Amino acid sequence: MVELAGIIILGIIAQWVAWRLKLPAILPLILIGLLVGPISTLFTENGEKLIQPIWNGEKGLFPGDGLYYFVSLAISIILFEGGLTLKRSEVSNVGPVITKLITVGTLVTFFGAGFAAHFIFDLNWQISFLFSSLIIVTGPTVITPILRNIPLKKDVSAILKWEGILIDPIGALAAVLVFEFISVGEGQAYTKTALIEFGKILLFGSTFGFTFAHALAFAIKKNFIPHYLLNVVSLSVVLLVFVESDIFAHESGLLAVVVMGMVMGNMNLPNLKELLYFKESLSVLLISILFILLAANINIADMELIYNWNTVILFAVIVFLIRPIGVFLSTRGSGLKVNEKIFIGWVGPRGIVAAGIASLFGSKLMAKGEVGAEYITPLVFMIVLGTVLLNATTARIFAKWVGVFLERSEGILIIGASKASRIIANYLQANKRHVVVIDNNESNIEKCKNMGLEAITANIYSDNLTDNLELNDVGYLMALTGNSDINKYAIDKFRTQFGENGSFRLVNVDEMNDPENNPKEGLFSHTDDFIKLTETVRKYPAIHEIELKDQKHYEGLIEITKADDHIIPVFLKAPDDELIIISSFSKEFKDIGEGYKLVYLGKMFESSESAAAKKIDKS
Repeated sequence: MVELAGIIILGIIAQWVAWRLKLPAILPLILIGLLVGPISTLFTENGEKLIQPIWNGEKGLFPGDGLYYFVSLAISIILFEGGLTLKRSEVSNVGPVITKLITVGTLVTFFGAGFAAHFIFDLNWQISFLFSSLIIVTGPTVITPILRNIPLKKDVSAILKWEGILIDPIGALAAVLVFEFISVGEGQAYTKTALIEFGKILLFGSTFGFTFAHALAFAIKKNFIPHYLLNVVSLSVVLLVFVESDIFAHESGLLAVVVMGMVMGNMNLPNLKELLYFKESLSVLLISILFILLAANINIADMELIYNWNTVILFAVIVFLIRPIGVFLSTRGSGLKVNEKIFIGWVGPRGIVAAGIASLFGSKLMAKGEVGAEYITPLVFMIVLGTVLLNATTARIFAKWVGVFLERSEGILIIGASKASRIIANYLQANKRHVVVIDNNESNIEKCKNMGLEAITANIYSDNLTDNLELNDVGYLMALTGNSDINKYAIDKFRTQFGENGSFRLVNVDEMNDPENNPKEGLFSHTDDFIKLTETVRKYPAIHEIELKDQKHYEGLIEITKADDHIIPVFLKAPDDELIIISSFSKEFKDIGEGYKLVYLGKMFESSESAAAKKIDKS
């Protein structure tokens, strides 16, 4: 009881420390696991571990293969949660790159790391390629925390995120095939077995995942599941899919849950966000437990096996040679720049799937007396710990060094998905700006998506918003809701993270009637509140541009918009197509000349109004 409670407590402490230091949680978790596991044997009186994961006849948490069953079920939940976050819209530009990374990149890692392990550690070919198959995977549980803390171009983040999730079942498949090779033997027997296993994994994994995803979605939409049981029913279905698929084809369960998550994540499914939050919280708990258990299960003798320079050489070859080669081959002909390819090649931390399967297969082969099997678990853990430590401490600095760090985030976050917000967002996107709209109104968000806009159902009072990778390059904030308190809260809370280049909100009625105290973050002008915005787009739902002659021409048009209830100035468009958000203090703009345009919402300026503006120019 003390050990179980201790693992949970230590795991959550490690998660909190990781959050405070902005590190992937896997790093402190593995260190804690090593401290309460193999390292603790050096200090205890009887040489026993403080936490013994597997029953040794006297103490231990899991009998026999119980630990690996628990690890497998936990990984299935983690991968399902990862699958839910994969959106087709993220890969519209980089789909081919991701496909090559999980095919060409996988082959490069498999053969490259296999040859390296064979010649550096003098392991036999079977064990060498089992090791290489296990380190194919890059873990989403470690990549995501790294990416959250680095403002990157959206395509770069999407590539690393999708690769980390999709490559997990591929790595598991490769490890199963190599394990079967070692167990069955080479020649015709293995060839037949490998082909059968490969086909079964693809068939049952994809079939079970796709079928159960639609079945669960149907049950949710038809309200067959009461709201209070939604999360636990979904959890039980995920475990059912994993176990059933695994019964028909060993290790196909990982593919099944990823497919199930991807399919459900791209459906118009009610309560999806709530389901995702539940799975995310559960994943945090499971990851905390898993890494401590798996690290604690390593023996001090295993660590001594790799305590030499050969380990350093193997690590360097995998990280600094094989990974970059795989990335550059996979990104040939893509639109990625060289510095972006270098950064993707640098970031390749391994995670829970590699550690979990390595512990399972390593133990099974050691029980069979396979020569060299004792190297599998410690070598894989070395790669996991080393890559996480390297990427967690250097990714941000390396991103700045190679020039992929977005020093000035040009993306625009619009809070509120009303009709006016959608029109403004559509204009921004048409002018090649990355714009994201958030709202807790799912109907409005669906309307945004139907227009081809990037939109997220979210509550601004939730802390999870700051973890969203889609907002990595956001530097402007526009709060356009009809609730003044929400607009003010959004500015106060997200100004530093999403609005460092400019944070703006609609003024309220009191501020509109007191122009002297109009806030500097007020949008458009001191006469434009949500009611005027809504009425304007109801009658004139369009955005127009008008050429400007000079500074006075601009100021004259602004004065006209203040007097007209159906014209609202939105942006100033520079000759280089830069869009400048107009605020209540728009007269502060200087040096406006030919080539500039006023972007406005509502009815078009009439000829008489243009003439009036010109008259103001001359006065």
